[in-house]
Amino acid sequence: MTRRLVVDLAAARPLWRIPDRAAAAIVSAAQGWDVIRVQGPADSDGDGGSGSPAAVAAARGAEVYLGFGVPSGVREASRGTLRWAHTATAGVAPSLGALRGQGVTVTNSAGVHAEPMADWVVAAVAHFARGFDYAVRAQAEARWAKDHFTDGSVVPVELKDLRMGIFGLGGIGAAVARRGLALGMRVAGVRRRPERGAPAGVAWVAGFEALERLAAESDVLVITTPRTPDTEHAVNARVLGRLPAGALVVNVSRGGILDEEALLAALGRGLRGAALDVFATEPLPPEHPLWGHPRVLLTPHVSAVTGGFWDRELALILDNLRRYLGGQPLTNVVDLEAGY
Repeated sequence: MTRRLVVDLAAARPLWRIPDRAAAAIVSAAQGWDVIRVQGPADSDGDGGSGSPAAVAAARGAEVYLGFGVPSGVREASRGTLRWAHTATAGVAPSLGALRGQGVTVTNSAGVHAEPMADWVVAAVAHFARGFDYAVRAQAEARWAKDHFTDGSVVPVELKDLRMGIFGLGGIGAAVARRGLALGMRVAGVRRRPERGAPAGVAWVAGFEALERLAAESDVLVITTPRTPDTEHAVNARVLGRLPAGALVVNVSRGGILDEEALLAALGRGLRGAALDVFATEPLPPEHPLWGHPRVLLTPHVSAVTGGFWDRELALILDNLRRYLGGQPLTNVVDLEAGY
């Protein structure tokens, strides 16, 4: 019986849509397999959705599935035959519950997204540290605001003087840490498994129980940990209350990790600002107070967007396909119990 591999990566959004060259490379690497390239649009915005009818039909009898998350319809259609599912996203939590105990190995693309997301973090930190939020508002009003920057109202901060705390030192958090260190910042972090360490130069790394300590020692708190039951609303009023006056909060992971109401309250108490790429509800409702807050920088869940995505994503897929065909351990394997 011919083994089946499904390529469900025809994203509706052009930047995420698999190019022909990448699809051809996958077909070539899986020589002798029945490779089905789903042409219908795939949902790349979340973690899989329900799956298009074409994807569900293709998944019947499939051994390998490559998509954005693992859609519920695909999971059901391939039950009993699916052995490896790869997602071109970093987050996979909604896909995991139904896959536990099914003998399916899930891999994700967290490392693929790490570099552009870390760049976004640095840009966001610099935006507030150098007072660009004030400058943008003054520009919109055609107002020459030099006095505002020289009378003590705005005191730009040198990046090397900042202490950066990272909540989640996996692939994305490690990339953020390396950039912070390169800019002269003192960097510390917490992660679920601190024994896995951190990039050279990080001051200390500990488990999640040290999150409040991390906040107390951070001028910039960066959230890069996956959203799991252990991290849901982990950055709450208590944690935010431990941040020093004038601190920044940056979230590029998932919205549910950060308590948005507590964040708004902290901004009212003197938090310098917040840079947010992710939200508890997406799209963010137009009436939400975060939209109009003068010290909040918002982007619509695009911190991972880069023109270099498919070069890195294809390399990861081809390497893991080679490993799978050779019976070797895969990289980027998701812990189905931990949720990432």
